[in-house]
Amino acid sequence: MSRNRIMVIGCPGAGKTTFSNELGKRLKLPVVHLDVLNWRDNWTPVSRETFDELLLKEVSCERWIIDGNYGRTIPLRLKYADVVVYMDYSKITCILGALKRVVRNYGKSREDMGSNCPERFDLDFIKYIWTFNEANREKYYEVLSKEANIEVFVVRNRREATQLMDKLIYVAFCR
Repeated sequence: MSRNRIMVIGCPGAGKTTFSNELGKRLKLPVVHLDVLNWRDNWTPVSRETFDELLLKEVSCERWIIDGNYGRTIPLRLKYADVVVYMDYSKITCILGALKRVVRNYGKSREDMGSNCPERFDLDFIKYIWTFNEANREKYYEVLSKEANIEVFVVRNRREATQLMDKLIYVAFCR
């Protein structure tokens, strides 16, 4: 089975971007951050139509890792994906991850965001993280359970994510 198109989803703060960047580097796969497609200067989102056009262009490529949620686009990405990595972490882990990211990058624009979107502390975003699993976990498991032709990996902590990365790299280089 091919592993050239990998979706990475999960709660904000779980480490999707860090995981995707490292896996992309080690597997020599291009990494697409959905936030880069969505955000323009000063946290201005693109139109839904523009986002969908940009995403369709990316999923149509032969090789990629796509990092991010954007729930309404999961069915489209699943049509093209070979592998899904669902980072189903605790809300505490995700909030701590998001807070660490804010502290490390405060006032700077990250490469996995749109241009000129400086990192900031946003209490509403922390609340969103707190309720993310309750709002999304069941839907994610339901959607992923219907995918017979896609390898689905669920990791529940950073140790499991590291083990999965090692497994994906080992299999890729042993083919």
